[in-house]
Amino acid sequence: MEAYIYDHVRTPRGKGRPDGALHEISSVEMATQLLKALQSRNNLDTALLDDVIIGMAQPVGEQGGVLARAAVLQAGYAQTVAGQQIHRFCATGLDAVSLIAAQVHAGMIDAGIGGGVESMSRTVMGYDSGAWTSDPAVAFSNYYAPQGIGADIIATLDGYTREDVDGFAVESQRKAAHAWDQGYFKRSIVPVTDVLGEVILDRDEHMRPGTTVESLAKLKPAFEGYGKAGFEAVGKAKYPELEEINYVHHGGNSSGIVDGSGLVLVGSKAFGEKAGLKPRGRIRSYANIGSEPTIMLTAPTAVSRKALKAGGMTEKDIDLWELNEAFASVVMRFQRDLDIPDDQINVNGGAIAMGHPLGATGAMILGTVLDELERRDAATGLITLCAANGLGTAAIIERV
Repeated sequence: MEAYIYDHVRTPRGKGRPDGALHEISSVEMATQLLKALQSRNNLDTALLDDVIIGMAQPVGEQGGVLARAAVLQAGYAQTVAGQQIHRFCATGLDAVSLIAAQVHAGMIDAGIGGGVESMSRTVMGYDSGAWTSDPAVAFSNYYAPQGIGADIIATLDGYTREDVDGFAVESQRKAAHAWDQGYFKRSIVPVTDVLGEVILDRDEHMRPGTTVESLAKLKPAFEGYGKAGFEAVGKAKYPELEEINYVHHGGNSSGIVDGSGLVLVGSKAFGEKAGLKPRGRIRSYANIGSEPTIMLTAPTAVSRKALKAGGMTEKDIDLWELNEAFASVVMRFQRDLDIPDDQINVNGGAIAMGHPLGATGAMILGTVLDELERRDAATGLITLCAANGLGTAAIIERV
């Protein structure tokens, strides 16, 4: 059975700090507003849905308690719609969509909504790190080091200079500003409203379109302190060929800390006929994989090849690629590994410019690719993300 994409929506991304526009909006409220938008814009009989899976990278506090079910009820959906909460670090949002698709493919459900939410201004990153970082025995055996150290190790091993990664960041800012100015995101954005119904954010708030290589050169490396505190020694123990780590990443060429949510409506052909909806795309394949956990950022290459194999495809079959811009060097290595031209990857900018609401990003960028395939009259897109502790996910979508 085919799993079709009928619609997708996302919030704008708000700066993930107390003075950010979305700080006053809880995660459940962000998800609730998107659920309401999916219902109203599709005139959707919600009783036709089986499940809603919403993930986040910090499923604690107000983001815990099976947030998806709370949002389903808050949005006024039929009480028969189930809810589930998942967590695969930064891979979560895309994985939630794939889990809905898998159930449709298996014939176990007719339709559901998958995606993610993250309020990084209200829930501190790292709250749920668990044994991976906090148990010395586990951290030691895994050669644990913070993600930024891994990004700098990639840059060192691959020979990417500070100018290289800053140049990539500037291009992300340029492409994101152009996409917004041209209205490329207009169809998918749901403006976020406050308790009075007033719009408080309708545009990604993190962007800095005036960024230049010269302005970025003034920023100090963000992870050198962690390295000198002991994690450089961990990196060298894992990679003895490293003489010194070249610290090139900072806030301007790494993913931005933001709040946001994204959801995708997926269902069978029969669901679409019952709901009176035409599919916009289909999910052809999806995959997850583990990778080396010290760098922890190298999974996208292998997981993309795994998804391509599952879909009976090769790299040449993909029109658009989208890799979450966790750090500049991550995308640069992926692009090199798969020989992807500049004009086929992250064509509307990425998380360096617009931000990375951890659990939501995967669903957001799947929607970005679908919109862009439609705009270009292209056929296929591959979406992938690296995730903490050496994890990665990918999905391939096709226009119908």
